Amino acid sequence: MLIAQITDLHVRPRGLPAYRVSETNKMVARAVAHLIALDPRPDLVLISGDLTDCGLAEEYEELRGLLARLPMPVYVVPGNHDRRETMREALPAAWMPGATGNFVQYSVEDHPVRLIALDTLVAGASHGALCAQRLGFLERALAGGDGRPTLVFMHHPPFACGLVHMDEIRLLEGEEEFRRLIGRETCIERILCGHHHRPILTRYAGTLAQIAPSVTHQVAFDLGPEHEGALVFEPPAYLLHRYTPETGIVSHMVYVEAFDGPYPFVLDAAYPGQH
Repeated sequence: MLIAQITDLHVRPRGLPAYRVSETNKMVARAVAHLIALDPRPDLVLISGDLTDCGLAEEYEELRGLLARLPMPVYVVPGNHDRRETMREALPAAWMPGATGNFVQYSVEDHPVRLIALDTLVAGASHGALCAQRLGFLERALAGGDGRPTLVFMHHPPFACGLVHMDEIRLLEGEEEFRRLIGRETCIERILCGHHHRPILTRYAGTLAQIAPSVTHQVAFDLGPEHEGALVFEPPAYLLHRYTPETGIVSHMVYVEAFDGPYPFVLDAAYPGQH
């Protein structure tokens, strides 16, 4: 089973860039084309938040058109740049199956790996939260899995990574209880996040927590204590998670941009036996 994770699309109304310089719509279109061209194709696509830049109806309309070409199931969660109500009105219910009530969260049971989608959005804020209601949903979803391999995907990472300005807006509320719930399970293959616009991986509560890079712009890498944050045009990329019962999840980072090659490995005759 192949699961593509794209994140932080920051789609804008047609013709408008994000942050005045990032042509996010064009880059999302390229990512969609790249996913379609993969052989074998992913079985599904997870989008871990910040689908749009401002949560505008025009942005979700543009997003829906950009993703319409994908032939496989798509599952989404909101990020801090999204608006739940507008998102629900504008996007297909199949992208948020069974999401009812105050939050856009749900579980998907009909794949070899269970998917648990968590809503960490705090309206009007940049940081993330899991309140008692959202944590209660997670506890029930985990209890109903009968030990099957499970992916939890959400926007805000639950751990500090050293990018100070991003750590200040990670999952801040409910993290201790989230860690406790995750830590008592043995079936969780990954916690998949977005938000940071960089590929980052750590051990967390007995499993792995992984942040995907953005398919648009990236956050500048700087571990200095005074860094205030900036965007850079490092290559757009996404994560491709391959699941088999024998290996569990193995994750690959895949660049969207085209590069020179591929070239065959042609060895110098003077060095036989090398690979």
